[in-house]
Amino acid sequence: MKYRIAGTTMQSLGVLLSQGEAMVTEAGGMSWMKGSIDMKTDMPGGLLGGLSRAAMGESVFLTTYTCRSPQGEITFTPEAPGSIVPIELAEGQSILAQRDAFMCAQQSVTLSIHFRKKLGVALFGGEGFILQRVTGPGMAFFEIDGEVVEIDLPANETMRVDPGHIALLEPSVNCNIERIKGVSNILFGGEGLFLATLSGPGKIWLQTMPINNLIAKIVAKIPSKG
Repeated sequence: MKYRIAGTTMQSLGVLLSQGEAMVTEAGGMSWMKGSIDMKTDMPGGLLGGLSRAAMGESVFLTTYTCRSPQGEITFTPEAPGSIVPIELAEGQSILAQRDAFMCAQQSVTLSIHFRKKLGVALFGGEGFILQRVTGPGMAFFEIDGEVVEIDLPANETMRVDPGHIALLEPSVNCNIERIKGVSNILFGGEGLFLATLSGPGKIWLQTMPINNLIAKIVAKIPSKG
């Protein structure tokens, strides 16, 4: 399988398939394609699998595109301005992704919900803490809101991040949620109620413009009626 990423702030992903190769994406994730390509939409994992994907912010159904001609091409585009991140996963290797980050992957890649050890992380962490585990082998592609910043955290090094800016992280990164201290910080700081504390070792991918932040800015500019 070959691929090419084109564009800047509105990127597209073109996946070149040979006969028999297949890609999986959430329902409605394909933008255009050429060649003889079969399309099959189903609910992998049954009802439980579908509900797990819904909890992760993804479609209940997944669509598999299989190339039947000697060559074919499928193009995927992100839902919002941002960056496309390709990651090649080895057998059994996983990456943790925020909800809505998964774009598409080879058919050999599996998706599952990732439960945090502390319930509070999932309940109060906001965007980015109902996570999905994407496991290889195979290529997986993720859509990141805005620009992407990659950081390698050494062992025992810690950083604090607004949860909405966390897009992807390796499972070796320890993640905890802490409430912002101080009434004035909570009321006037503009950073929400919680911050994520990330500790190495491991790699994280941060996004510069979480879609929820963008929506909030647009809504704030809409004149109220009356």
